[in-house]
Amino acid sequence: MRIFGKGRHRPSASWRQATDRAFTLIGDGRYEDAGALLTRAADLEPWLSESWFNLALLHKFRHDWEQARAAGLRAVALLDRETGAPDWWNVGIAATALQDWPLARRAWQAYGLRVPGGAARPKPGGGVADTGEPVGMDLGSAAVRLSPEGEAEVVWGRRLDPARIEVLSIPLPSSGRRWGEVVLHDGVPHGERTTAAGHAYPVFDEIELWAPSPVPTWVVLLEAATESDRDALERLAADAGFAAEDWSSSVRLLCRLCSESRMPSDEGDGDHMDPHDHSEPGHPGPLGHVTDGQLWVPERECGIAAPASLVRGLLDGWVADSPDSRDWRDLEEVC
Repeated sequence: MRIFGKGRHRPSASWRQATDRAFTLIGDGRYEDAGALLTRAADLEPWLSESWFNLALLHKFRHDWEQARAAGLRAVALLDRETGAPDWWNVGIAATALQDWPLARRAWQAYGLRVPGGAARPKPGGGVADTGEPVGMDLGSAAVRLSPEGEAEVVWGRRLDPARIEVLSIPLPSSGRRWGEVVLHDGVPHGERTTAAGHAYPVFDEIELWAPSPVPTWVVLLEAATESDRDALERLAADAGFAAEDWSSSVRLLCRLCSESRMPSDEGDGDHMDPHDHSEPGHPGPLGHVTDGQLWVPERECGIAAPASLVRGLLDGWVADSPDSRDWRDLEEVC
């Protein structure tokens, strides 16, 4: 096969040396030096799709989406197969970051995914226009690792398309993320979360915040005599269109190796003495996950995602429904 007048062949030793050295530098966070080497490799072998794939990958790490899109398009122009190439996935991520919806749709379709019709929006003067944004792909739930290079936290969310997840958990304030935010994520999962029913959900790494949420995060100490009392607050918040989450039972502290492996998710039932859980027993809050599965601690540290104008009313309404078994104190906005 010939491309641009060049016969396909194995890359030169110089190309391999420059590329190998560049990825070592990328691992050390030296992106600028790596970029110089990968640019040299592309000059040496401009007809190799791998040359441009590697540059697109580097620009993705740097969040330089214009350059990632440009290099990615050069890579896919040199492909010798029609569908399923990871080059198209990187193009889809870059296009999504730039809200280049026609290219994003083309990328997912070229990868081999079915993409329904785009979202409609009103046109000036009447009628509707198709924005091309891939919606309705029905990719289901997944987990996303927020701040993967910092104090990483895995939360649950809804996949909007192959590169975006809407966060449905209430993240801890250390992540800097909020309930309802949309994050751009990478394509290769790092770990899985499994359920007792046997379902497995991938854990994707966040790349960056794609759409912020206006809803603040609050932390509050609850006195909930029973699990049913706790559940009532979560239902009350959900009915209002927001969220409450009992961090005392939903948060586990895991080492990086455990977090990136296949792990059972905590569904709130049974024995929670998880050998991979590195938190401490007997304490409410983020260190309170491990219990014997029977002991209920009434004091709960709870995260709430709700507007300032609503949060106290939610809590007061919750207490009013059962004042003998419920109370709250120390409400604080944390994110």
